[in-house]
Amino acid sequence: MKYLFIIFSVLAFSLPATAQQNWQGKFEQLDQQLPTPNSYRSASGAPGTNYWQQRADYEIAVELNEDTQLITGRETITYYNNAPEVLRYLWLQLDQNNLSKGNMTDKTETNRVRDSIPVKFFPLASDAYGYEGGFKIKSVKDAATGKDLPFYNQFHHASVDLPTAMKTGDKYSFIIEWSYVEKDRMQFSERGGYEFFPADGNALYAIAQWFPRMCVFDDHEGWQNKQFMGQGEFALVFGNYRVRITVPSDHIVGATGMLQNPKEVLTKDQIERFDRAKKTFDAPVFIVTEEEARKKEKERSKKKSTWEFHAENVRDFAFATSRKFIWDAMAVKVGDKTPLAQSLYPKEGNPLWAKESTKAIKNTLEVYSARTFEYPYPTAYSVHTANQGMEYPMICYNGGRPKSDGTYSQRTYEGMVGVIIHEVGHNFFPMIVNSDERQWSWMDEGLNSFLERETKRERYPDVNISWGSPKGMAGYMRGDKEMMRPIMWQSDDIPAGDFGPNAYGKPAAALTLLRETVMGPELFDKAFKEYSQRWAFKHPKPADFFRTMEDASAVDLDWFWRGWFYSVDNVDVELDEVKWYKVKSQTKDLENKNVKTKTGDLAANSSKGKATDFSNGPQEFTMINTPDANYSEFRNKINDADVRKDLESKNLYEITLKNKGGLVTPVIIEWTFKDGTKEVEQIPAEVWRLNETEVKKIFVKEKEVTRVVIDPTGNTGEVNPADNVFPKRVSENKFDQLKRD
Repeated sequence: MKYLFIIFSVLAFSLPATAQQNWQGKFEQLDQQLPTPNSYRSASGAPGTNYWQQRADYEIAVELNEDTQLITGRETITYYNNAPEVLRYLWLQLDQNNLSKGNMTDKTETNRVRDSIPVKFFPLASDAYGYEGGFKIKSVKDAATGKDLPFYNQFHHASVDLPTAMKTGDKYSFIIEWSYVEKDRMQFSERGGYEFFPADGNALYAIAQWFPRMCVFDDHEGWQNKQFMGQGEFALVFGNYRVRITVPSDHIVGATGMLQNPKEVLTKDQIERFDRAKKTFDAPVFIVTEEEARKKEKERSKKKSTWEFHAENVRDFAFATSRKFIWDAMAVKVGDKTPLAQSLYPKEGNPLWAKESTKAIKNTLEVYSARTFEYPYPTAYSVHTANQGMEYPMICYNGGRPKSDGTYSQRTYEGMVGVIIHEVGHNFFPMIVNSDERQWSWMDEGLNSFLERETKRERYPDVNISWGSPKGMAGYMRGDKEMMRPIMWQSDDIPAGDFGPNAYGKPAAALTLLRETVMGPELFDKAFKEYSQRWAFKHPKPADFFRTMEDASAVDLDWFWRGWFYSVDNVDVELDEVKWYKVKSQTKDLENKNVKTKTGDLAANSSKGKATDFSNGPQEFTMINTPDANYSEFRNKINDADVRKDLESKNLYEITLKNKGGLVTPVIIEWTFKDGTKEVEQIPAEVWRLNETEVKKIFVKEKEVTRVVIDPTGNTGEVNPADNVFPKRVSENKFDQLKRD
C-alpha cells in the first residue's frame, strides 16, 4: 500500500534527529579528487577520442649458461612515439638492479639489529651469499649506424639520449648488449631465478625481468619514474616480441608466445603429441611424460638448442627452462578461439600437478572470459616452482608442492589451485587491461583476486573462498586503523605485512560487496565487463575504473569508493535500540476491557530509557489527523481513518542504528517472527546520507517480532557482530565462558 509508505516515511523523518557530530562528507562526490576529464580520458571512464599510447617491439637473442648461471643477451628495441609531443630521450627499467650493490631498496630500507635475525632478512643479504646481481650493460648502440648512444644509470632506471628528437609518429631502433648472473631464488625472495635440486643435480629456471625494458610514457604522468623497490611491480608498454632462447638441448622451454620451430627442438614423438594436444579438449595430452623426464634428469647434454617464440601485442616476456620438466597440454574452447593450456612441472609436483594444473588453467580462461572478454592469446602456461606465484603474459610461475612421498593436504591442494587461478588470471589484469602496478597494486591484484574467488565459487565447491569476501576480511579491517593504509595508496608505501590484505583481500571484498549487495550480480557484471572491454590492451587509471563502473550501471558509487578505497574505516553498525509500538485504538471502550498496550512514556518499557528486549510488550501512541494545510496534495488520495484503521492491527518497530566504524554501508536486517518465520530486507547505504553516525527508521510488520539481527551472514563485512542483535545478548565474562566450555 503505497500511501502507508508515504505516511510513515514522513513520520520517521519527522522524529527528532540526533545531533550530528564530526561531519565527514561521506556522500560528497569525488570530483575534486579525480583527474579532470579530457580528450584522452573521458568523464564516462572510457578512453577519449584522442587517447594514445606508445609501443615498443623487441627482437632478442638470449643464452643461458647452466654451469655459470650467466644469462647473456642482445636485443633490438624499436620504439614508436605516438605521443603528441617530442621526445629527446628514452627511459628503460633495469629491474635486475634491485639486487646490485648500492641499490635503492637497500639504501632506503629501515631496520634494526636484533638477536637471531635470519640472514635473508638482513639488508646486505646479497653480500652474505657472495652474489653480485644487476645488469652488466656491454653496449648501447644506434641500430642504423652502430654508433654508441649516451646511456645513464639511475639506480633501477636508465636513460638513452636520442641522436635526433622523435616527433609524433616517429620510430627509432637501438641495440643493447647485456648480461647478468641468475640468482638462486631459494635464497633470494625474488620473482625469478633458479631452484636447484640436490637429489638429481638439476635446476629449474623461472626467468623474469631478465632484459632491459621500456618504461611507460603516457598522458597521465609522462615517463613512469617510480624506482623498482621490490614490492610495487611493473608498468610496461605493449609491443611485439621475437625471442630466440639458447639452452642445453635436453631442456624443455615454455615462454610467452607460441613456439615457432618445433622441428628444431622437439623429437618426432613430441611433435605428434604437441599437435594432438591442440585438438584435444577433454583431458591433457602428455608431450613429455614423467618417465621421460626422469630419464633426462640422469643425463646431461653438451649440445645446445635454440627455441624461438613469437608473441604479438604483449607487455612483457618471460620463459622457463629445465630438463626436469614434465609437459602436458590441452585445448580450451573460448568463443571462436582454442587457446592451448600448458603445464610444465618437475616430478616433485606430482601427482597433484598432473591432476590439477592444466584443469585449473582451463577453468580460469573460461570463467574470466565470460566475465571480461574472450581470452585473445594462443596459449597460457602454468609452471611449477617452489615458492610464490608470479605472472607474465601467457606464462606464470606457481607454488603448491606435495610432500616427498607424493601425499598432500587439503591446504596444499587449495593453495595450488588458488595460485594457478590467480596467476593465470593475471593474463587479464594487468597483462591485457594494463594498469600501472608500480603505482596501484589493487588495480590488478584486487580485481584479479575478486575473479579468482569467483572462479573458485563456480568451479571448486570443495575450496574455501572466505579470503577476499567481506566477512573474510572483517578480522583485518577490525585492526588498528593507525597502522593501516587506504587501498588508494602507492604500492611501495604500504607496509609489507599489510600489503596482502590491502592490495588483494580488501579490494576483492569491496568488489564482492558491490556485486552481491550494492548493485546486484547482473548490473555489476555488465559494468565490470564494460570496463574490461573498454580498457583491454590500454592503460587504465583508478578514475577510469570508478567512472566506468558508474557510467555503465547508472549507480552513484562515490560514497563507496570514498569509504572502501580512500579510507581505513570499517563496517561496525550497532543495533542500538529497537522499540515496539502499536497505534492507539480510537474505538471507545468505557470498561477498558480491550486495552492491551501500555500508556504513557513511549520508552516506559526500557531500562534507563533504552529497551533491552520485547518482554514488556508494545507501547501505544496516538495517530492524529494529517493537517490539511501541510499535506493538501494527499487529501484526495487517502483517508486518515482508513490509514489509522489499517495500522491498528499492525506492529511498528523503530530501530536505532549507530555507525561506529565510520564506513557507510547498506543495512541488511533479518526479522524473526513469533511464529518462527523470518524475513530479510536491505536498506541502501544512502540511509546514512543525512546523518553519518546515527539513524532511526520505522518498520511496519504484520506479525510480532521476537528477534532482530543486522547483517546476519556477514555480507557487509561487519567487524563486531556481537552488537548487531536485539534482544541484547548478555556478554559472558571469562569465568562464564570456562563454565560453558
